[in-house]
Amino acid sequence: RNVLTPGIIVTEGSFHGRTLATLSATGNRKIQAGFEPLVQGFYRVPYNDLAAVGQVGEHNKEVVAVLVEPIIGEGGVNIPDAGYLKGLRQICDERGWLLMLDEIQTGMCRTGKWFACQHEGVVPDVMTLAKGLGNGVPIGACLAQGKAAHVFKPGSHGSTFSGNPLVCRVALAVIDELEKGKFADRAARLGERLLAKLKEKLGKVPGVKDIRGRGLMLAVELDRPCQELLQRALESGILINVTAENVIRLLPPLIFTDSETDLLVDKLDEVVRAFLEKAI
Repeated sequence: RNVLTPGIIVTEGSFHGRTLATLSATGNRKIQAGFEPLVQGFYRVPYNDLAAVGQVGEHNKEVVAVLVEPIIGEGGVNIPDAGYLKGLRQICDERGWLLMLDEIQTGMCRTGKWFACQHEGVVPDVMTLAKGLGNGVPIGACLAQGKAAHVFKPGSHGSTFSGNPLVCRVALAVIDELEKGKFADRAARLGERLLAKLKEKLGKVPGVKDIRGRGLMLAVELDRPCQELLQRALESGILINVTAENVIRLLPPLIFTDSETDLLVDKLDEVVRAFLEKAI
């Protein structure tokens, strides 16, 4: 399109990485602080707001792409309304933009599908993967199709360890195991069970604002900051994460069992109730 200073629409509350460009795309000032000057050309809009995306496009002809997480992870496990990704796909198609999805946290069967965008039947132009792709071995991938696949030419970009044959072989083995073990279906079933049990145990507890999830990517949102729960949970034998100050993020391994689901719910119930009662 011969755009001299191309821009990308990104969302508030997002997290895309810690290298300079992905840090600049991230919608969290706390993470960006201390790394200025940031890369210019990112237009930030509220997550789950299609109208805002369209408005930015109307006033900024330099926009060439939209970059979002299908589910915001670090920002609090925020699941968009049904139709959000389809709406983005439609806007991008109408305006000639690329749709780029960051599936680093949501991909590789985590949400009950191979990729979270499949819940809406959306196919992006660009997709990024990592984390579960290597099952603990460090690997990242940037997948592109159609016109997006021709933006980079061989040799135009790279990194010291890009294309590493060892980790690529590991990723192929991981893909084989996920496929043979039907881990997407497993994550969907276990996630539904875990979500139901969390709601049963904690849904009506004062101080619990929301319990949400898709597959084995879940969150328990409290009405107050709860960073101290990290240590309490560890002492009780479970590993959790707290994001956005007051959201307990749960990302159980895909090999989780029904009995481990029950154990997690029971222990988390005890830890959360004790924390909330103390805070009153």
